Amino acid sequence: MSFRVLVYTRTTGYRHDSIRDAIAAVRALGAAHGFDVDASEDPTLFEASLDGYAAVVFLSTSGEVLTPEGRARLAAHVEGGAGFAGVHAAACTEEDWPYYGELLGARFARHPDHQPGRALIEDRTHPATAHLPAVWEFTDEWYDFRSSPRGSVRVLATADESSYEGGGMGDDHPLVWCREQGAGRVFYTALGHAPEAYADPLFRAHLLGGIRWVARVR
Repeated sequence: MSFRVLVYTRTTGYRHDSIRDAIAAVRALGAAHGFDVDASEDPTLFEASLDGYAAVVFLSTSGEVLTPEGRARLAAHVEGGAGFAGVHAAACTEEDWPYYGELLGARFARHPDHQPGRALIEDRTHPATAHLPAVWEFTDEWYDFRSSPRGSVRVLATADESSYEGGGMGDDHPLVWCREQGAGRVFYTALGHAPEAYADPLFRAHLLGGIRWVARVR
């Protein structure tokens, strides 16, 4: 089944050097797995119909990136059954829009230095994590969140804070999750800081699983 994905990478705060690599990775996944990818940083795109997109991906967005009309249209799109995926700094986005925090599930608080660590796969029945080892060795920023989303989301993976320096959430540190929003689906992964992540086959398959899940494609 072919479908179309919008990858949105606008930043009004910190801008990740990995954005170009990330877009290229999603385009490559689309070419290999039969879906079309549009990439944009134009907020006016959200002021028109989003009906052509099965999924919208906020990929390391930061700051306020939508107009009031764009916010309303995105919310209606997801509530109506479309998918939304957030990657890494998507949790540092739209601080002035309460709905967005609820949509994503949690908001970024801080992160330690970029370093190797371990992600513990809690749910291996989801397409974003089914291919991963139970203990996934990865290098990233290991985001802390202002509060744990557990209880309002389906947690797929947690950070093992004993495996790196500077973790601030303790023994239960959700890192990857999904949830339902209205008739739509939401997926979020905190990973994806560095350009090297987007060349990693396991991480690319992780992204693919999340995108396909929110788009309701197996």
